[in-house]
Amino acid sequence: MPIVEIKVPSPGESISEVEIASWLKEDGDYVFLDEEICEVDSDKATLAIPAEQAGVIKRIAAEGDVVQVGQVICTIDTDAKAPEGSGSESKKEGSKKEETDKEEKKEESPKKKEEAPAPKKQESYASGTPSPAAKKMMSENGVSTNQVKATGKDGRITKQDVLAAMSSGFSLGDAGQSWAGGREQHREKMSMLRRKVAERLVSVKNEMAMLTTFNEVNMKPIMDLRNQYKSKFADSHGINLGFMGFFTKAVTEALYHYPAVNAMIDGQEMVFHDYCDIGIAVSSPKGLMVPVVRNAEQMSLAEIEAEIKRLALKARDGKISIDEMTGGTFTITNGGVFGSMMSTPIINPPQSAILGMHNIVDRAVVEDGQIVARPMMYLALSYDHRIIDGKESVSFLVKVKNMLENPSTMLFGGKTGEEVLLGL
Repeated sequence: MPIVEIKVPSPGESISEVEIASWLKEDGDYVFLDEEICEVDSDKATLAIPAEQAGVIKRIAAEGDVVQVGQVICTIDTDAKAPEGSGSESKKEGSKKEETDKEEKKEESPKKKEEAPAPKKQESYASGTPSPAAKKMMSENGVSTNQVKATGKDGRITKQDVLAAMSSGFSLGDAGQSWAGGREQHREKMSMLRRKVAERLVSVKNEMAMLTTFNEVNMKPIMDLRNQYKSKFADSHGINLGFMGFFTKAVTEALYHYPAVNAMIDGQEMVFHDYCDIGIAVSSPKGLMVPVVRNAEQMSLAEIEAEIKRLALKARDGKISIDEMTGGTFTITNGGVFGSMMSTPIINPPQSAILGMHNIVDRAVVEDGQIVARPMMYLALSYDHRIIDGKESVSFLVKVKNMLENPSTMLFGGKTGEEVLLGL
């Protein structure tokens, strides 16, 4: 068939509609096989839709439209021929593979390159111009073009350039980061993901008997252990030794002793899990996401760290799948990376509890009758009082605290090596 219809694929179970987040191609553009043509947002993740055939695209749906799964959003005329010379090359900015193909075609047809319009005209247009995906991300996060170092063709700003600029941070002296003095205002439509997050957060407050209990942990034993072994750990496993691995390991051991914290309510029943799928809350350009580390109770510290890094990078790059964010039994969130001293984290339904980590600050504590300075962290456990009693919640948090302050206990089911040796 000369005309191919591109339909919205199913992002996952129970999702019936998505929103067109951004078009990466304009009407009349020639697209290549498997080249990304648009991005769609569901209530859980962003999905890139590739071209199923090569040809000229004609858009049907517009950015911001809510479309049903299976609905036609554009067509591709496969009878159209690919433009010759740099005209086709300037449209191939979808992926690194296509960039490589473009360079090869340039070498194969140098004469056609010479016949193309003068490059200066194209450079003056492209230099500092963001791609559609990059423009949308910059708009959502208040990033200006002079804050981003362009690495795309002819100085064009790519989505990866924006991500790199955001991850490196901006100083207060950067242009565009101070008040302009005007009284303008603007409106932006909430993304489908943000709307779903808002809906879930309100439902948690309305439907759960949520309470929060606090404790503090002396991080010196963990920090000393990291300083002693971090180089050897990185050389042996190819991954950095962070705090999140220790917390995840401590949580899985504590959940074994207090299974209600790992359970959920389903109607009139309580569902207990004989495994620990730990959600790790991470910040991404599109908002908060919670990828899940499956069967964390069976993983080593190195495996946990590697899996957290893999999922966090996918979330940051917008490539996380829905399956990788569903089915968690318990969540850990770390507000300390942003400087939070204390908070009351909100439970991620249908789970029944969430652990909040905070910043590490040297505080005066009493040890053996002496006042000493120790790196301390406040911990917060928010829990659903309908299924978790106060005794269980407090005991769970104390268990996590004790294991972090005695890291060797994580290896022996919450007991010290001496206790295991003595059969206690």
